[in-house]
Amino acid sequence: MRNIGELMAKAHQVQSQMTILQSKMAEQEFEGNAAGGAVTVVLTGKGNAVRVHVDKSVVDDVDTLQDLLVVAINDSREKSENYLNSEMQKMQASLGLPPNFKLPF
Repeated sequence: MRNIGELMAKAHQVQSQMTILQSKMAEQEFEGNAAGGAVTVVLTGKGNAVRVHVDKSVVDDVDTLQDLLVVAINDSREKSENYLNSEMQKMQASLGLPPNFKLPF
């Protein structure tokens, strides 16, 4: 069993790394696309909308436009989640945690 001091130090490292990652996610932007880029949505890693681009060619049909916005938003969120998962794996590896270790965050 590990020394309690080592465990506390590791917990502090995890907390520090998570704080950095959360700040990074708030600033990072993820672009989602639909219809080959006719609709583009940019969200931060925290899910805040930054900008939306809609090509005039998809404006005529409101139902299609709504569907394309949903697709673009979901694409952006998926990219954000993939990025977060990748960064979490890197962080865990740098701290010597097992690859499948689930952090409570």
